[in-house]
Amino acid sequence: MPNIASVLKEEVIRLARKEVRAVTEGLKKATALHRSEIATLKRRIATLEKGQARGEQKRGASAEPAGSPEEVSQIRFSAKRLARQRAKLGLSAADMGLLLGVSAQTVYNWEAEKSRPRRSQLAAIAALRGIGKRQVKARLEALATPAE
Repeated sequence: MPNIASVLKEEVIRLARKEVRAVTEGLKKATALHRSEIATLKRRIATLEKGQARGEQKRGASAEPAGSPEEVSQIRFSAKRLARQRAKLGLSAADMGLLLGVSAQTVYNWEAEKSRPRRSQLAAIAALRGIGKRQVKARLEALATPAE
């Protein structure tokens, strides 16, 4: 005949399992719901990021300007492109500012995206895009000579 203590112990274990199962069932359902919501949000974020990238690509597809007022308004400005152009030409911010008719701090602010150039300055930046290191050196020498 079974011991009353062992029977009591088995009954307590059975009831505890039943209670734990009831509590964890609700948690499992909540976890599954949260996971599906997270997956939905991730898909939505991916879709929005793709749409944003497409919008940025469309905005970046306009033509290069020549110099008329209508064309100057279509000039695109990119801080990263300005920094790359300055590095490609081997110019300091002060030299770049001298060529563009602005201060070195203004060039730094443009590159840090703290400010944007005016239309007249955009035209000067666009004019620098098509020249090389030798031409830049010649222009800097020409600008420095009359000042002395």
